Amino acid sequence: MKKIIRFFKSKAFYVVSGLIIQALILLLFLFYFSRQFILIYYLMVILSAIVAIVIAGKDQDSSSRLLWIFVILALPVFGGILYLLFGSKKIPKALMIKDRQAYADYKQYARQNMQTLKATGKDQVLDKMVSMAWTNGFFPVYEHCQVRYFPTGQEQCQAIIEAMARAEKFIFVETFILDNGRMWDSILKVMIEKAKEGVDVRFIYDDFGAFTHMQPDYDQWLESQGIKTHVFNPLKPQLAMQMNNRDHRKIIVIDGKTAFTGGINIADEYVNMKKRFGYWKDMGIEVRGKAVEQFTISFLQIWNYQAARNTRYADYVLPDTEFRNPEQTGFVIPFFDAPTDENDTGKNMHMNMFNLANKYLWITTPYLVIDAEMIATIKLAAANGVDVRILVPGIPDKKMVYAVTRSNFEPLIRAGVRIYEYTPGFIHGKVCLSDDENALVGTVNMDSRSYYINYECGIWMRKTDCIREIKKDFESMFEVSHEVTMAECQAVKGSVRFYRDVLKLFSPIL
Repeated sequence: MKKIIRFFKSKAFYVVSGLIIQALILLLFLFYFSRQFILIYYLMVILSAIVAIVIAGKDQDSSSRLLWIFVILALPVFGGILYLLFGSKKIPKALMIKDRQAYADYKQYARQNMQTLKATGKDQVLDKMVSMAWTNGFFPVYEHCQVRYFPTGQEQCQAIIEAMARAEKFIFVETFILDNGRMWDSILKVMIEKAKEGVDVRFIYDDFGAFTHMQPDYDQWLESQGIKTHVFNPLKPQLAMQMNNRDHRKIIVIDGKTAFTGGINIADEYVNMKKRFGYWKDMGIEVRGKAVEQFTISFLQIWNYQAARNTRYADYVLPDTEFRNPEQTGFVIPFFDAPTDENDTGKNMHMNMFNLANKYLWITTPYLVIDAEMIATIKLAAANGVDVRILVPGIPDKKMVYAVTRSNFEPLIRAGVRIYEYTPGFIHGKVCLSDDENALVGTVNMDSRSYYINYECGIWMRKTDCIREIKKDFESMFEVSHEVTMAECQAVKGSVRFYRDVLKLFSPIL
């Protein structure tokens, strides 16, 4: 009984019930007037037809277009209105203004790296990735950075806590999911201690990733402990597309010298302190050197969007003289993706890695919910003789999403792609590796949310020392994984295939 009462008092119930009530009122309003006034009925049908034509001509992912055209055909009276409310890419004006200002402020730091940018022409793979990253968001390339790979969430969490304990000036933490537990207790303890020492501690967490776990006023409690806190895009009971834009990034920056990113959120399952879907396999990266400034700037960009007063980048970005690591080999490109532009940087990073691979490309993703364009890109890589392998969970966290994932197995396997299911449990890491020379670690899943809707980040590497460790990790994962065969795909019942095809139609909103 207490759980039921707690649910009815929760923010989740308040938001969801508010959305349902608003949607019902809107639909009843439209239904009533369309029945009472025939002119309104025809005007709404004409509006839906115009919207469908506009959608067909839009330069956006094919799956999303197909879904909305299907909705409009199925609901010709309401379809156009539904798209205008939920389907069009609406970004809050305040966010657009802040983003433009952030880009203007940021370019001065990006252009400092032009000398390295010009020096990459002898390496065709590096040159193409550098060109794409620069075009997509002025993301520069860095060299002489120390990069460390973590094959488990446990190892990364321990390294994060140790790095935080050494902080002298500032700690920036940004996460999607926040949940009470031993992991958060360990991190929070260090953050509070450092705040008491006078270290500038700032924390951003996404409201959707925390609202079923944390109290609605939890940010205020954190502020009382000396931790400056922002809740990203607070959920409200309003029919607005921007409620779907979530901060899926995981960023930790310490003193402008060390940065972490990867798959782990702040919850016990990510470090196997709580069992949910078998063994939880997650991966991450630590970077030290000049490239850390990108994580510092990107964190502050999101921070400034929500703050009443801007924080100057110059107060937290360190000069070049602070970094002297000539013995470190390779290049790195930190990148960040947002729904406020049309660049689709995370997707382009994946596509470029498929297109530029010569011998092999291995990738892990918890979700393989991809559109026709990405499927064609993967097939082309396999047709070019590249050993393409995709590793997905053996125990999924979302059954409907996994049904869509499995619907993509047969066409890819037929094209020569090898699909593996991670037998020990759920694999949440987002890692790409190619040709013993290139790797990508970050927060970008192979699904429409990561590619088009959420805020994401990652780091692409070329010939860095940690690539050997990434390959070892892949080889160890393949050893304990099951390779899906064409015979298994063809043995799937017709009813299951139909179910998957229906879900695939709605994959852009899963």
